[in-house]
This record gives sequence, structure tokens and C-alpha cells, in this order.
Amino acid sequence: MNKVCLLLCALLMLAGRSARAQEFSLSTNAADYAQLGTLNIEAAYGFARHWSVLLGLKYNPFSFETARGRFQSRQRLVRAGARWWPWHVYSGWWLGARAQWQEYSRGGFSSPVTTEGDRLGGGLSAGYAYMLGKHWNLDVGIGAWVGYDRYRSYSCPTCGTVRVSGGKYFFLPDDFILSIAYIF
Repeated sequence: MNKVCLLLCALLMLAGRSARAQEFSLSTNAADYAQLGTLNIEAAYGFARHWSVLLGLKYNPFSFETARGRFQSRQRLVRAGARWWPWHVYSGWWLGARAQWQEYSRGGFSSPVTTEGDRLGGGLSAGYAYMLGKHWNLDVGIGAWVGYDRYRSYSCPTCGTVRVSGGKYFFLPDDFILSIAYIF
């Protein structure tokens, strides 16, 4: 009975709250699909006129077999960050900063060498959001990130022979954004 009362009180508090339009968005980046089918989604919350926070995920489990062997650009990536909008959240120019982690396995494109590892770092990005309609945006932008990479390189995708392993700092371009967003 106490749980029901607590739930009703919570619902009444939410119902009594004045709703602001266009606080949340969900988007997907078409440019990531061009990278061997990398699935991706990003959720954002506009908590002030000029600020939004975001959480993004990327996933690519695909390997491709050819006559020359297997090639892949597999990854799992999680990012959390914020964007600053000079005019208004979800419209016009924006600048972003984020922290992110990536697990990757990439190789077999021009040689049988495959590299896998974990990257941890932070990034900056910038772009522009075109308002296509009341609920739809087209975002374009670019970004880069810097961090630390723990990696292991193999002679081929399936043999398991380690060529080299270690860690290094990196600076990489990582976002080419051509994203469609639904604002609700």
C-alpha cells in the first residue's frame, strides 16, 4: 500500500510540473553506418537554454570475409558529454566536449595485421543543427579525441600470434557527423 501511495505522489508531482517543449532528443549518425555498418544512438537532454548533456553508444560486431581474408572494424564505444548552444538548445551552432571509452578490433584491409585494444579519453566537437521541422533536426559537425590506447597487434585476424603490444597516447579524428535527430 505504501508503494502505491508513493507511486501516486510521484505521478502527481510529475503531472503538476510545467512541461517545457523540446527537452529530449534521440539521434543517429548516418556517417557511422558508412563505417562498415557501425550502429549508433545518442540521447540528449536540454536542461537550460544554452546547454544539453548527452549519452552516446556505438556498436559494430561485423567481420567480412573476402577472397583475400577477413577484414573488420569492430568496436564498442560509450560517451558522455555536454554541448553548448550559443543561440538556443537544438538549433544553430554548437560546441561539445565529452569523455569516452572504446574497445576496438580493426584490421585486414591492406594487410593481414589486426590491432585490438581499449582507448580512454576525451574529445571536442563542433557543428551546426539545421531545424528541418518542429521535431526533426539535421546535425553536421566534426570532432577529435585524445587519450590513452592499450593495444595488441596480431599477424592475422585469426592466428593469435602477437606481433607487438603496449600502450601509447593518441590524437585522432573521430566524429564526422551527419546525424538525424528527433526532438521531443
